[in-house]
Amino acid sequence: MARNKFDVDERLESPFQWKHMKRAGKYIARHRNRMILALLLSALSSMATLYIPRITQWVLDVAVPEGNTEMIFRMAMLFVGLICLSIVFTTIRSRMMAHVSQEIIHDIRKDLFAHLQKLPFSYYDSRPAGKILVRVINYVNSVSDILSNGIINMILEVINIIFIVFFMYATNATLATVIVAGLPVFAAIIILIKPRQRRAWQNQSNKNSNYNAYLAESIDGVRVSQLFDRQETNISIMKRLAQACREAWLKAVYISNTVWLSSELMTQIVTVFLYIAGVYWMGGGNMVSFGVILAMGQYVSRFWQPITNLANIYNSFVNNIAYLERIFETMDEPVTVDDAPGAKDLTPITGEVDFENVSFAYEEGNLVLEHLDLHIRSGESVALVGPTGAGKSTIINLLCRFYNVGSGRIMLHCKDGSVQDISQVTLHSLREQLGIMLQDSFIFAGTLMDNIRYGRLDATDAEVKEAARRVRADTFISRLPKGYLTEIRERGNNLSQGERQLVAFARTLLSDPSILILDEATSSIDTQTEKLLQEGIAEMLRGRTSLIVAHRLSTIRNCDRILYISNRGIAEMGSHDELMARKGLYYQLYTTQTGEAEAGIA
Repeated sequence: MARNKFDVDERLESPFQWKHMKRAGKYIARHRNRMILALLLSALSSMATLYIPRITQWVLDVAVPEGNTEMIFRMAMLFVGLICLSIVFTTIRSRMMAHVSQEIIHDIRKDLFAHLQKLPFSYYDSRPAGKILVRVINYVNSVSDILSNGIINMILEVINIIFIVFFMYATNATLATVIVAGLPVFAAIIILIKPRQRRAWQNQSNKNSNYNAYLAESIDGVRVSQLFDRQETNISIMKRLAQACREAWLKAVYISNTVWLSSELMTQIVTVFLYIAGVYWMGGGNMVSFGVILAMGQYVSRFWQPITNLANIYNSFVNNIAYLERIFETMDEPVTVDDAPGAKDLTPITGEVDFENVSFAYEEGNLVLEHLDLHIRSGESVALVGPTGAGKSTIINLLCRFYNVGSGRIMLHCKDGSVQDISQVTLHSLREQLGIMLQDSFIFAGTLMDNIRYGRLDATDAEVKEAARRVRADTFISRLPKGYLTEIRERGNNLSQGERQLVAFARTLLSDPSILILDEATSSIDTQTEKLLQEGIAEMLRGRTSLIVAHRLSTIRNCDRILYISNRGIAEMGSHDELMARKGLYYQLYTTQTGEAEAGIA
């Protein structure tokens, strides 16, 4: 099943597994002291309120018949005191658990986000961003309460039931048995309803996940939607997804309300039987007083309410276990591009690179590169050209270890004379020596200064400005009201595409890399700006190895070597003049693009 479609449901049909709760225990254990205190406060609050029916019994059976106003007053004060005490304990417990719940959310999100930062590009290639966000936000929000309040409430309701049964049998064992007799019937109803209830809430979660995925995609692509006048079609799709959410939610609520309705119905039936039996035995000389009947009537709802609560808590556990599975599934997603066991830091490199018999496929059985051999000399500028999808950016991605090679290896020559396989060095030490500017110039919300300094946080303001000057970014930055302190909106929406690329270039150059990698670096810059930028590039390329991917061939004519990538490897290789003289694939591409028919034109 394709996972990268917004209208494909995520399956949450795995059976209830307590092992996921055990794994979640590490997040709970960090707050066990406060949770134990909260449980104690809840138990004390519950015990305080359980004395209230007994107070009612004493007043009706003793104080009123005897006309003891002093006792009535004391009972009234005790009644108010117990209620106040219960409110105080409940308030403290609620505030305490609110903090615990938020800390659990923080801990899970921190671990989840940290893992997402390590996952390879292939993970994000196969999933909509919206469905990833659902796991980080919605699912974590949902499970946090069940991991904190849910556990306490479950234990508390069990304690409540024990206390209530004790108080009921202490008051009148016969009437208590009448109240408890309805429990097997209610249990049978719950057993029948629960499977349908779980499936209904899982389906609602699936539809909500789809809705979020499409919403994120629509916001991200709103400009394209408006460009092609797709608003009405998009609204229609969103309406369909929203309708599916609504129908799934209503169905889930309908089934869940069946549990509540069954509980209420059972409570009323038991209450009727209780009063019938109580009146019968009161008149039959079994010494059942009116106060006892009234007190037991209050215990009916107090007994059945925790039973209903336990059923609902169990349902929440079952639903949220499915969410935990998805959270832990994400945390367990293999970090296929990671430091190898025993990986060492890459020592300073010379810029010399060897691709040795490298093969790679994004999807099994569909090779992009096959048995690629390539030697790049230190300080050499190498351009990669060729048709779309031939593997130009793939070569860059493999060198940066955004993906692992399928077979073969990539070697870097170091200044100490050693040659190291990039798969055996740490990612941090590798990438800090590579200056990478990808085709998508992503700009973060924040100041221009922060964006340029993004990859080198210890850079001074002067170094930031010098990097911007070299790529001629300071030309437009100096015209801004706040200069380098100008706030940039998300994705750099208040900058032109060309300005965003200039900022991204300055960010790359600031890292002072040994190997400079430019993937369509000047594709969105106007001709005048490009001429200025080429001066900055030329200055930065001195003494550095560079790999340049470009469709605009005029920008790479002066490179030391040009590689024409086609048919899963290098089809042609040489300088611009050599390739033009050969009149092969590069010649055809160049003359087609420039309109120059004569091979000798320089």
